[in-house]
Amino acid sequence: MAKTFAFCNHKGGVGKTTSVVNLGVGFSRRKKKTLLVDLDPQSNLSQSLGLDGHTENNIYGGLKNEYVPKPITINKNLSIIPAVLDLSGAEMELAAVPARELLLKDILSKVDKDFDVVLLDCPPSLGLLTLNALAASDSVIIPVQSEYLAVHGLKKIMEMIDIVKARLNPKLHLGGLFLTQYDNRKVLNRDIKETVSEAFSDYIYDTVIRNNIALAEAPVVQEDIYSYKKDSTGAKDYAALTKEILHKNMA
Repeated sequence: MAKTFAFCNHKGGVGKTTSVVNLGVGFSRRKKKTLLVDLDPQSNLSQSLGLDGHTENNIYGGLKNEYVPKPITINKNLSIIPAVLDLSGAEMELAAVPARELLLKDILSKVDKDFDVVLLDCPPSLGLLTLNALAASDSVIIPVQSEYLAVHGLKKIMEMIDIVKARLNPKLHLGGLFLTQYDNRKVLNRDIKETVSEAFSDYIYDTVIRNNIALAEAPVVQEDIYSYKKDSTGAKDYAALTKEILHKNMA
């Protein structure tokens, strides 16, 4: 059975989708059969992998029980279930569906047998789609932007994890946190790193994702960081984080 990770942060712009893309490719490069699931109506994960506007086999149709979405192959070890803009209406459309918090879990139970790892890219909110992701996951991984307000948002995420664990998914746990957009030259960034490391000493990954323009450029040409600029600091950081996550969560 696949190990499922929800990448969650209700603050936008923290590098969540960038992380899912490049960690997914990183896992696949290490010969892990990897499935990415785009749960964000903005579809940035799907677009980053060249599936902009894809209308078939998307997660929206799956959640509405129109079909079981068939993962789309990106390469030998990497597949994706894409999102579409219609997903933005899912919260309202699914409001009256019984056990609506478990819809994604049901979908994954039918498709994850062919994979070692499933990465869920959650929307920047703590609504029904994120709730579905947490109910279907083994672990939550939180990208934390290296700024003051991002740290303050962590309390709300931790509260939701505790609620889901108590009511829907007893196996759910915090898999780890890592800093993104980090610049060691900035005092604020160093202070944030120290604060997060002290507060989450058992969960913070050693690897930080440094500020790197190549990470912003790669999605524009629909490439992962390894394909776009394999010698960049972004590629090196995500390769190191991939190794660290595998060691700590799948050893």
